[in-house]
Amino acid sequence: MKFTIEKAVLLKTLGHVQNIVEKRNTVPVLSNVRIEASNEGISFKATDMDTEITEIVDAKILENGAITAPAHMLYDIVRKLSDGSEVELTYPDEKEQLSIASGRSKFSLSTIGVEDFPVISTDALPTNFEMNRDELKDVIDRTQFAASTEETRYYLNGLYIHPKNEGETKVLRIVATDGHRLACVETPLPDGAADMEGVILPRKTVGEIRKLLDDTSAESVQIALSDSKVRFTLADVTLASKLIDGTYPDYERVIPTDNDKILELNVKDLATAVDRVSVVAERTRAIKMIANKNHVIITTSSPDLGSAIEEVEATYDNESLEIGYNFRYLLDILAEIKGDTAKFSFSDGASPSVIHDTSDASAIYVLMPMRV
Repeated sequence: MKFTIEKAVLLKTLGHVQNIVEKRNTVPVLSNVRIEASNEGISFKATDMDTEITEIVDAKILENGAITAPAHMLYDIVRKLSDGSEVELTYPDEKEQLSIASGRSKFSLSTIGVEDFPVISTDALPTNFEMNRDELKDVIDRTQFAASTEETRYYLNGLYIHPKNEGETKVLRIVATDGHRLACVETPLPDGAADMEGVILPRKTVGEIRKLLDDTSAESVQIALSDSKVRFTLADVTLASKLIDGTYPDYERVIPTDNDKILELNVKDLATAVDRVSVVAERTRAIKMIANKNHVIITTSSPDLGSAIEEVEATYDNESLEIGYNFRYLLDILAEIKGDTAKFSFSDGASPSVIHDTSDASAIYVLMPMRV
């Protein structure tokens, strides 16, 4: 195998694939990227046995062939080469090392044969649909922060995606929760997605596809699904992944429908006030929000550190209500509200709060109270 490629192209591609590779592996070949030169171009592939990424790029191919080499090491080498340079990668069959040459720089890396490299099969994926790139970015951003990171409830470690009939309107609903907060976003149902079963996309897969969406020229993303696997295709990049094998809880039961105390206030003002108060609440993460007529008080106190209080103008026309929150969870939600005004719906200070963006009815957030 022998080919010459621009450093910028090689670095960008290796940046994509090496993200999949775990830093520590008990199986040596999983630390490697599979490189193959063929008539279609140069294919770079990496996997962690659950997720697999493949990217095909153009290069000047002098000899076809395939080999695997350490992904992170190769990325670090290419990153330090001179900008604007061309890089030549050579793997002579009689040697066991991959040669990297650029200008006066020469490197040799140990390799493992491609026959040991695992492949995730994605042959039978009956559900196929397309989503706009920006639309997919938006629904991921507005939900992924609420996905759980606790391995004990593994079925919450991702985004739950399923079709839903809202009256006569069919939507695709994306949900994430960690038991403390819940994010639920709807988007118009894409053609081809009506018959799909509800699936749970792993958090790592969601994170990787989100990075790729920032770094692609493709206007749309092709999505193919079965009950156990998913494949995303963006131009010359393909990301395949196993789905989380579990049953997502009935999340609709935890979304209150009869909260009748309504508070509306400016998102930026509230976020700024919470952020300032959080300096004192850094250890406990607990703040108290007191809703009074026409204003809200944000307060916290710590026996070790002191106390803080902020007042924010608001629209509220009920009896005074006190509720405690984890300030990080509240700030995460406020960061995803695009409009100027957030609407809080309360039942009482011990029940979940519902938070809406008044300018966008497609998203709903639920935040559990915290004892302060």
